[in-house]
Amino acid sequence: MPPTIEVRPRDSRGYPVPAITPWEGGEPRFALTDYGRSAECARKRLCSVCNTLIPRGPVWRVAGAAESSAIGEAMAAGRPYRNLAATLEAPGHRACMLYASMVCPYLARPNARRGLTADSPDDMTAHVVRGAVRGEMGAVVGFGDYEFAVTSAQVLFRFLDVVEFLPHDTADQHLDELRAELARSGSRLGGGQPR
Repeated sequence: MPPTIEVRPRDSRGYPVPAITPWEGGEPRFALTDYGRSAECARKRLCSVCNTLIPRGPVWRVAGAAESSAIGEAMAAGRPYRNLAATLEAPGHRACMLYASMVCPYLARPNARRGLTADSPDDMTAHVVRGAVRGEMGAVVGFGDYEFAVTSAQVLFRFLDVVEFLPHDTADQHLDELRAELARSGSRLGGGQPR
């Protein structure tokens, strides 16, 4: 576990709660996104998982089956990939996204199903339906940078220039990569204080 995640608030079971997860009645609502926290992370370049500063340079996020497939196809064909469709998924540190891909049941396994439906489904969240399956492939993807827009109802992200593509069927495939990343970046990730 990255040190900046280890100090995050925990739910009643002891699981660390990502920075953008909303709380209701003293319990986190995993798989949903808090508008205010997401906007703060976007504006201040804070990791959506650990809530500490992401240094200038690449950012990472976990991509689902459709986007992973599109990125993989573009890379195999030697074409650049740019997600022209905005997403609600905020960026984070490489170690935090590798970790999130392994511990979030929905991100970790192809047969995992969503446990919650979005509060107010719309075009952006129509796929966030209880029981929806992740799909065959996921990936941790590094991007050169991101753009964002904070609207009255949503925080939208677009990611630019794929710099790393780590596909997975089951995310435990990233364990060695996470260990190596923590060894490389240990002092940088452990030095920041959570906000």
